[in-house]
Amino acid sequence: MEDEFSFSDTVPPSFDKKTGNVGSEVKGFNPGLIVLLVVGGLLLIFLVGNYALYMYAQKTLPPRKKKPVSKKKMKRERLKQGVSAPGE
Repeated sequence: MEDEFSFSDTVPPSFDKKTGNVGSEVKGFNPGLIVLLVVGGLLLIFLVGNYALYMYAQKTLPPRKKKPVSKKKMKRERLKQGVSAPGE
């Protein structure tokens, strides 16, 4: 019977005295943190890349050409301004 309680002076191997945590082992990084960092990094790269391409396009591409105004609209505008359309 005395042998049953003789373990009171020994420390279980899974107990870490420095931190006080039971079963603390080196497990590496948290998988959720790794996924968050990877997704966040990809999103950041995507946004910065899009901004860089946008700035490059603003500097290098020529300005857009305006659509030609139809003759009917030109006639209507001239009539609004009080100038008679040619040929009338």
